[in-house]
Amino acid sequence: MLYLHQTGSNNPLGLLSSLDKLPFHPFFTIKDVLGFCITIILFISFILIEPYTLGDPENFIPANPLVTPVHIQPE
Repeated sequence: MLYLHQTGSNNPLGLLSSLDKLPFHPFFTIKDVLGFCITIILFISFILIEPYTLGDPENFIPANPLVTPVHIQPE
């Protein structure tokens, strides 16, 4: 990918295409790092602010040691 962005692809028409090129490193690298940082910040803030949002609601039912759960049956 880096070589393709530096040299460009084939130009069958022979037009001057170097005017339309963008350097790979400063633009695409900064854009990708910024997107990665925003994603990580959103993920970490979601985990720290609402940690039980995606959890199973049955985890909050208090356990009763005298009753066997319904889904556990002897063979």
